[in-house]
Amino acid sequence: MKYQEITDSQWEGIHKHLPKPDRTGRPRCDDRTTINGIIYVLISGCRWSEMPKRYGSKSTVHLRLQNWQQKEIWKNILSGIIKSAHQSGKLQLQKVSIDSSSISAKKGAT
Repeated sequence: MKYQEITDSQWEGIHKHLPKPDRTGRPRCDDRTTINGIIYVLISGCRWSEMPKRYGSKSTVHLRLQNWQQKEIWKNILSGIIKSAHQSGKLQLQKVSIDSSSISAKKGAT
């Protein structure tokens, strides 16, 4: 899979699911840049320490991935994307399989 940074339209579908930054304390690093860093590491398979500096601190990006996983932010983003694709007609739920291991394959079938 080839890495590409998220587009403006993709960002529109993502950012509304992210938690709001705290009003006090140190300002949070840019969410879009951080997500691009997370995607870069996950797609490229590189170590966090090998992530390009343009995505910020490796520890910040990794910590954000973990925190959002614990808060189910990624699950909410995925649900929002699926809902949006279904509403726009780009996704037909009759043809979707989330876990292909649960579908038996007939010999010779395609």
